[in-house]
Amino acid sequence: MTPPVDPPARLVGDGLDVPCVDGTERRYVNLDAAASTSAFPSVMAAVEQFVPMYSSVHRGAGYKSRLATAAYESARATALAFAGGVSTGVPTGTGTTGSGTTTGRRDDDIAILCRNTTEALNHLVYRLRLEPDDVVLTTVVEHHANLLPWGRVAVRRYVECGADGTFDTDDVIAGLDRNPRPRVLTLTGASNVTGWLPPLSSIIDAAHDRGVPVVLDAAQLAPHRAIPAQADYVAFSGHKLYAPFGAGVLVGPVATFADGDPFLAGGGAVDLVDLDEVWWTEPPEREEAGSPNVIGAVALEAALEELGRLGWDTISAHEHTLATRLRRGLAGIDGVKVLGPSLDTDTLAIAAFVVEGVDHALVAARLSAEWGIGVRHGCFCAHPYLIRLLGLSPADVDAYRAQVRAGDHRFMPGAVRASCGISNRESDVDALLDAVSVIATQARSGEEPPVPYVQDTDTGDFWPVSDEPGWQGHERETGASCARG
Repeated sequence: MTPPVDPPARLVGDGLDVPCVDGTERRYVNLDAAASTSAFPSVMAAVEQFVPMYSSVHRGAGYKSRLATAAYESARATALAFAGGVSTGVPTGTGTTGSGTTTGRRDDDIAILCRNTTEALNHLVYRLRLEPDDVVLTTVVEHHANLLPWGRVAVRRYVECGADGTFDTDDVIAGLDRNPRPRVLTLTGASNVTGWLPPLSSIIDAAHDRGVPVVLDAAQLAPHRAIPAQADYVAFSGHKLYAPFGAGVLVGPVATFADGDPFLAGGGAVDLVDLDEVWWTEPPEREEAGSPNVIGAVALEAALEELGRLGWDTISAHEHTLATRLRRGLAGIDGVKVLGPSLDTDTLAIAAFVVEGVDHALVAARLSAEWGIGVRHGCFCAHPYLIRLLGLSPADVDAYRAQVRAGDHRFMPGAVRASCGISNRESDVDALLDAVSVIATQARSGEEPPVPYVQDTDTGDFWPVSDEPGWQGHERETGASCARG
């Protein structure tokens, strides 16, 4: 038997013990990296080192302001390089940062620092100045962040997926060749639901051959694979990149942001202001009104540098081991169905699955309360994609939507998602497989869980009936349903 391989890195919070409903504490198994990641220790160290020097950026004469500004601009340069694959050893292009560092992208590209991928995509949608009858080509696989903003300003045309949740380059070409020709193609670099990786290189080439620029939602791709430098616009988030301090990045040609009003108006984005007139400054500062998140930028740079030290070869090898073990292991359990592409398809270490006869919300609740395993359940902010993966009929969709509109989320369809990060071990996957096997076996035999669970009508989530610390009724947090998104 091959000995287990240590993960490439550890994260802050690894090894934490959490209470379970049987009165014991178990090591927390975090299988929710596709949603958010914990911080690299080096990221925490960088933040702690920087905080005493925190000060205003771009508008202070003091020594601390100079250091803060330098740190912020250094993070911008690193983010721009990362968007071209440079920080991880991917062959570079000719683009350079202001300091002469190779970025792997075009000379005229800039990096705008914002909050997250969602803000970055909304920002870009505003700045592209599309007309209401312009066509934006996208896919049914997308996260809501790459669906909803485009619908506000233009007509969306969709690339459909098959029953396995995938499409190919020819499917995209068909959408590109329909009239009117799309103004933009926007798509995900990796599915946040199934971990599937679209054939980006050939898709981007096909779009460029037709003069169509490409927007890449790299939120899920960026922590796991190099970002293709040929994408015209790229958006990604620090909170999925082991830098959970509220920074995101939008990369694209400076010409997109050189004219017209910026997405946000305010201090720092202007050169001259009168009561009836404003003269906007040059990008990227033009696009970053208000006091920026300097600490988030420092954290993001530290995370990108750590990924660069580890290298994509190491990261992808670890990913492949976990993905194979996770998806094949789940598929081998009676009563469990893994959604998405075939098991021999290269994917990220993500698996969306359903357990026959058990509500997805109950599966997730039991994994947490009984085994200390953290997963996500619901539709993962990808409702159209989940409808297709689950094979729901129009009647099914109409029925659950009517219930949701009436305030009842108990019958919201969905799946359970387990997703691995850079510090997960094979033993984490095995713990999940053992727990899911128990749940599936009990469902087939009609055996009840060790404690009763109650479902909340307003959220659809389940909660164990228990007197154990950590799981008593008054300790239940209120909030939005996990199944919403």
